[in-house]
Amino acid sequence: MPATSVIGLQWGDEAKGKIVDLLTEKHEIVVRYQGGNNAGHTVKFDGKTYKLSLLPTGLLHSHVKSVIAPGVVVNPHALLKELDNLIAGGEDCLSRLMVSDRAHVICPWHLLEEAAFEAARGGNAIGTTMRGIGTCYREKMGRTHAIRIGDLILKDAFAAKVREIVPFKQKVLNALNPDGEQMNADQIIEEYSACAERIRPMVADTTAFLLNALDADKNILFEGAQGCLLDVDHGTFPYVTSSNSSGCGIHSGSGVPGRFIKNMIGVAKAYTTRVGGGPFPTELDNEIGERIRIAGNEFGTVTGRPRRCGWLDTVATRYSARISGVDSIVIALLDVLTGFDELQICEAYDINGTITRDMPSRCEDLAIARPVLRKIAGWSEDITGVKNFSDLPRTAQEYVKVAGELIGRKVSIVSVGPDRKQTIHVDA
Repeated sequence: MPATSVIGLQWGDEAKGKIVDLLTEKHEIVVRYQGGNNAGHTVKFDGKTYKLSLLPTGLLHSHVKSVIAPGVVVNPHALLKELDNLIAGGEDCLSRLMVSDRAHVICPWHLLEEAAFEAARGGNAIGTTMRGIGTCYREKMGRTHAIRIGDLILKDAFAAKVREIVPFKQKVLNALNPDGEQMNADQIIEEYSACAERIRPMVADTTAFLLNALDADKNILFEGAQGCLLDVDHGTFPYVTSSNSSGCGIHSGSGVPGRFIKNMIGVAKAYTTRVGGGPFPTELDNEIGERIRIAGNEFGTVTGRPRRCGWLDTVATRYSARISGVDSIVIALLDVLTGFDELQICEAYDINGTITRDMPSRCEDLAIARPVLRKIAGWSEDITGVKNFSDLPRTAQEYVKVAGELIGRKVSIVSVGPDRKQTIHVDA
């Protein structure tokens, strides 16, 4: 059976977790294929609220096998802490999780390096979550000092690698910050080896598992982390993440060929948010932006940082939908816009007098882009209990229709609240 994927179409935080959770019931396997514990999903399940970063949302479902694929970078401490939180909440999930032996391991030097690099950038800091994600991906590409999960669970091999790497990394760190932390190789070996003992039963060749599952006609759901506009190749570089967070990353991150994924669902908020630095054409650095932030609880799941808020940018979202091959879109958090007399949607950019609907490749051009805004009347009615699209206020229906037309994809779902029941399926 063709696989399905859920992709974020903005700068992350699009409420993908709820959509993945809804779709998981119809799937047997859920796959996380990129990123690390810098991502964040908030999911309401069986009356409880779960905040997940590294673990696939599908892990909350007893009938589902959850996979952390080769494209993910794994902090063993973060993985086990998240698992322990689920277990403490009554979730018996250990036997349902598989971790790829090809996934790369985030080590202490990655966190120290990232902190040092961000400090050195000063006012030009990228705004990372400081969890060593980017520096681990850099190590992966550099290959020389990379450690994979398959190495971690081989105690002697792991110890040998750590003893080789730590002296080299310490020299680099001392050059960046002479007063910084001094690493202890034996301590790292001891701590990580203890983690390895607990992780070992979950480690597997997930690529073979997924390919065999496809041969057996299993239903597979791919769960994207972060958003398309943070893709290291196709996003707003350099203010991006360190992996391919667009639909382009599914195949390299999981090992599943693209021809098997026939249903690509893109998720976008009814407005736009962004965390950290980088240009943001529709940003509302005013009382309207603050009103959206409070109504939408726009604070990072992982970091708690307040998110920057602005009008829906369909230039950026259309670009994301196109590069990811999206078939249909979800408009999330429509309820947050309730109460505004007038709303606006960005339908084009004005860059030095040139009107365009194409996303510029250079951040410098995006930084000077002025949004061309279309005004749409707002609504005052409470929509959080609406079940049918036709029961939404006329102006709310118009807002959704215009968003879909400008993005160039049909709207299949509208979310009007965090609960599963607060989901409107739009007729094709």
